[in-house]
Amino acid sequence: MNRIPIVILLLATSCMNNPTTKNKELTKQQAQAYLDSYNQKYQELVIAQNEAQWKLNTRIVKGDTITGKLADAADKEIAQFTGSKANIDSAKKYLAIKDPLTPLQIKQFEVILFNAGNNPAVAEGIVDRRIEANNKQTSLLFGFKYSIDGKPVTTGDIDAILESSTDIKKRLKTWEASKEVGKVLKDGLDSLQYLRNASVTPLGYKDFFDYNAREYGMGEDEVIQLTHQFITEVWPLYRELHTWARYELATKYKQPVPDYIPAEWLPNRWGQDWSTLVDVKGLSIDSVLKSHGAEWMAHESENFYKSIGFGSLPATFWTKSSLYPVPVDSPFTKNNHASAWHMDLNHDVRSLESVTPTTEYWSTVLHEFGHIYYFLSYSNPDIPVILRAGANRGYHEAFGTMMGLASLQKPFLENLGMIKKNIPTNDTLKLLKEALSYIVNIPWGSGVMTEFEYNLYAKKLPKDQYNKRWWELVKEYQGIVPSSPRGEEYCDAATKTHINDDPAQYYDYSIANVLVFQFHTYIADSILHQNPHATNYWGNKAVGDFLYKVMSPGASVDWRELQQKSIHSDMSAKAMVDYFNPLMSYLIRINQGRKYTLPEKRTF
Repeated sequence: MNRIPIVILLLATSCMNNPTTKNKELTKQQAQAYLDSYNQKYQELVIAQNEAQWKLNTRIVKGDTITGKLADAADKEIAQFTGSKANIDSAKKYLAIKDPLTPLQIKQFEVILFNAGNNPAVAEGIVDRRIEANNKQTSLLFGFKYSIDGKPVTTGDIDAILESSTDIKKRLKTWEASKEVGKVLKDGLDSLQYLRNASVTPLGYKDFFDYNAREYGMGEDEVIQLTHQFITEVWPLYRELHTWARYELATKYKQPVPDYIPAEWLPNRWGQDWSTLVDVKGLSIDSVLKSHGAEWMAHESENFYKSIGFGSLPATFWTKSSLYPVPVDSPFTKNNHASAWHMDLNHDVRSLESVTPTTEYWSTVLHEFGHIYYFLSYSNPDIPVILRAGANRGYHEAFGTMMGLASLQKPFLENLGMIKKNIPTNDTLKLLKEALSYIVNIPWGSGVMTEFEYNLYAKKLPKDQYNKRWWELVKEYQGIVPSSPRGEEYCDAATKTHINDDPAQYYDYSIANVLVFQFHTYIADSILHQNPHATNYWGNKAVGDFLYKVMSPGASVDWRELQQKSIHSDMSAKAMVDYFNPLMSYLIRINQGRKYTLPEKRTF
């Protein structure tokens, strides 16, 4: 009767006296002590770096070199820490004896070694030069003064002209003005190409593109395969959209129908979003937003997240963020690309925006606040500081973008009183407008941007071929061409901010867009039980609970396992294609008898 407890006691005593068990426990404790120390120091350095970068991006004064030097110093200090020989050796040592460690400890050591890969001590001089070159490039890009006919203009002015003007000559002049900044960035990009590659090769990465791919657990060739898959999946619909746009734009500008779309004909400087070509009557909320103003938009975005169960934003978010435009006559400029910042990897969260009361910016605000709430979701005691990030980089973009999509659906807008209930709308046109954003973005992001940076870093594209290769890719993937030759004095690729300050990761946006429709369709079907084209997330706590469960683990889990566990599917653009299926038959009918200039199939 007492034999089983006695056997258990003897086994327990034996294990306690087993030297191997003691050694494993000691190793685990030592590993945790090291990780605690690393996380504390890492957090301190991240705070210093983010504060310096925040100032560099929010207050750019011509001739100011001090701010850049302070940013350089903060960047160098964290680079020296993350890339130190001691940290590299420690991570390698513990990863070589994984058995005593917990999965969470192993994950942290993998991230520590990955972080070291971009800043290894053996490349210290190169890393310092890269940091300086990177910050200089940022200052040149966002400190650039644009002008048309000698008159200063903002990028907002440029965008407004390209979105609304029907004057072909004015459009061309404006588009060309938007590309002038590339001239002053070309030398810097050439330097960064070398310095970024040279920073990562000492720890065994093939090149800078390969290094960034490894964060997904993939090699660079696997990333290219994945992005090619996305393009192949959406290509039939993109081809229909391209044909439709050529004919629509030719009619709009009273010009012959071109085989390829002239770059200045499109409403976006890079042709990455054509959605303003369509005006869906009854769903425009510009007038409502203008009556409420930019500040209302920001606070209403917070109210949305609170309505699905998230908490209020920290008070410091409102006092420390830079949410609104800098006046044209201001003595300083700022980075005009909307972004979200996790300053201390805890609860100091901020957003850098230039909120204006437009329909487009309404979804942008909700997008950026999505990042903010993602930050806050994984900033909890269960997630070590170094793992406070998205499950993968695309996850962050996906949840922000999904909220932008949901925020413009009819029931959502009706719920807020932004449009009248049961107002007649053309649902086909609405779907077309969405496709001109999401589908059009895939050949741009997965094709042009990804392939250019793959060429730049993996294939060591020569400086005297930057513009030539850029426009070859633009024509091949987007079916867009410049109206006149663009020589090598230009660097049109570098006019896109990500090439300079968020390099070799642009496929994140394609991955995000694919995930948007996978997660949105799951939420619509399984939680809301609503048509994916007509949902209302507002006030639904079940949606908030689902999102929190997916977001709160941060990077502590494998993203593939998280995706399978949460929505039971692998990454694919199929859900995106299915969402737009009703549009396909409409476009085929509209394009009947028209000339197609893109190939029927896109194969690789």
